[in-house]
Amino acid sequence: MDQKKLDQQFHHWEASFLSKSEMFGLEPSIAAVKALKIFKEKNIKKITELGAGLGRDTIFFAKNSIYVESLDYSKASIESITNKSIKLNLAEFIKPKLFDIREKLPFEDNSIDGCFSHMLYCMALSNFDLENLNNEICRILKPGAINIYTVRHTEDGDYKNGIHRGEDLYENDGFIIHFFSKDKANQLSKGFEVLDIEKFEEGKFPRKLFLVKNKKI
Repeated sequence: MDQKKLDQQFHHWEASFLSKSEMFGLEPSIAAVKALKIFKEKNIKKITELGAGLGRDTIFFAKNSIYVESLDYSKASIESITNKSIKLNLAEFIKPKLFDIREKLPFEDNSIDGCFSHMLYCMALSNFDLENLNNEICRILKPGAINIYTVRHTEDGDYKNGIHRGEDLYENDGFIIHFFSKDKANQLSKGFEVLDIEKFEEGKFPRKLFLVKNKKI
């Protein structure tokens, strides 16, 4: 495991966001649409989004009257979300924050109703980083609160292609991705009940993903 290579992903993402201001498009992700339905069913009106990127899902949640605290470690990401929230008159529903999720999350214990992240877990994070992230999300969520996240899984076409960066991490086109088996998703659930692990596809490639739904015990 070359930690330096993992850390350098910050610069790659920052450059990508700056050069491609809508690299993921304007429409919400499939995951966000599915997550909104769950949040509405559970009467969750305030969530934390980790790894918010350029804000397409943040904006979608806000348009549907969900208050979102959006965290990302890219300055370009946070500036994009801030500008969009103002332009679309959604600033009252969105609170962007520059933050590295490998650090202790900036929230009190048992204070958050729901958490959402689209492909954050499959970024350049080691197994150790992922365990810490899971523990932190568990710490900040209220009992019974929902954590929804997506990951690319081991049936994805990029798995075991490109440069192996240790564990289940592979680099393709400059991006390092951590691929998940279903066992890994189940094991990464300390403090949670796994409600569902749903397979879905996204994009033209297509990317093959899991949508993981966990409830804090």
